[in-house]
Amino acid sequence: MPKTVAVVGGGLAGLATAVALGSSDYQVRLFEARPFVGGRATSYPLNTADDNGPTIDNCQHVLLRCCTNLLDFYARLGVRDKIQFSREFYWIEPGGRVSVMKRGLLPAPLHFAGSFAKLKFLSWGDKLAVASGLLAARYEYGTRTDLDRITMLDWLREKKQTPGAIERFWRQVLVSAINEDLERMAALHGLQVFYLGFLKKADAYEMGVPAVPLGELYSEDVWREYSTVAIEHRATVEQARIQDGHALGLVVNGECVTADAYVMAAPFERLAKIAPELVDVSAFSHSPITGIHLWFDKPITELPHATLLDRTIQWMFNKGEGRHIQLVVSASRKLTEMPRADVIKLALEELKEFFPYCGEVKVERAHVVKEVRATFSAGAGLEEKRPVSATAISNLFLAGDWTRSGWPATMEGAVRSGYLAAEAVTRALGAPQRFLKEETD
Repeated sequence: MPKTVAVVGGGLAGLATAVALGSSDYQVRLFEARPFVGGRATSYPLNTADDNGPTIDNCQHVLLRCCTNLLDFYARLGVRDKIQFSREFYWIEPGGRVSVMKRGLLPAPLHFAGSFAKLKFLSWGDKLAVASGLLAARYEYGTRTDLDRITMLDWLREKKQTPGAIERFWRQVLVSAINEDLERMAALHGLQVFYLGFLKKADAYEMGVPAVPLGELYSEDVWREYSTVAIEHRATVEQARIQDGHALGLVVNGECVTADAYVMAAPFERLAKIAPELVDVSAFSHSPITGIHLWFDKPITELPHATLLDRTIQWMFNKGEGRHIQLVVSASRKLTEMPRADVIKLALEELKEFFPYCGEVKVERAHVVKEVRATFSAGAGLEEKRPVSATAISNLFLAGDWTRSGWPATMEGAVRSGYLAAEAVTRALGAPQRFLKEETD
């Protein structure tokens, strides 16, 4: 008889666990409390009463080519071709001046040398500081042992980075990548982003954006190949029953469900309610992301995306021929308590500074998405407190971007955690398998 596995949570970590085990003929039941899967990386219709209303992502999610496990996950679901990659990074200053960063003919880590020298938003002093910092990152990532105990800002000051380099380069890239401020972020994660995404391989930095709403990447159609995986919606897991170091079952919608193994792929705050004795999550906190959707009667830009300098708004994504624009603010603590009307007003005022034509068009619709619990806060000193997949319970395992996946709170980190949990399950059930793709694979 095939071994059975119950997975709690239909975010990327739970889905990755399910697809890995399902590809190896395990019988998997995945329980998701909501009527859809995807967790914090999903989409929904903006107005359910309007059949022609837009479908939006809860927040713009992007990936880099170095996200090997996320790309493997998409390939397993047959949707990798729905990710569009860009070779250009556009940086816009207030006033509208654009700089473009892309790789040239030189091999890594010198592949950005040509375009980097032409960046208009950095002074030559800033560029020399950044170049020195990138060189230090290349040699210290993976070798220096205190990077989790200091903040990224501590590290940048140690490397004598100029104020312009910190604010316009390091902060602009890292706050969006890690969803945390430099003053809080562990230097370990900041150096990892630059080493893997910008220095190790020439094409690793290329940014992938889904060409379809996120929910379509894991719709019912893509799961038909996995006949041993059953996804159950509106299935709330209330409790894990544990006795004598062994999981006996889950209470799901008031009924007990049993399996050979169990994977808790729930956020840390949910895990604390389902199995409070399992892991101490008191050191974990959240960092928010705010997304602002704006629809105009005429296009305001032809750029596919851009990072916006020196203002609250950090990124712009062109979602519909320049008329539907999504703006993103990571680590957006200042916006979480701000009224939505004020957030929209702020976004429009700032957008006019980068795209002057924005002041001449009409806003047809606006919508704000505040993900207060978007990710865990990847602060200094937290890495050693992130739990591994295996627990003290012999047949119960953990997944989630907050666990020790080897990555910060990203889609890649979530998928890695799911693959690691699946590997732990196979070891516990006597038939070890490997699912995780290392960056060198």
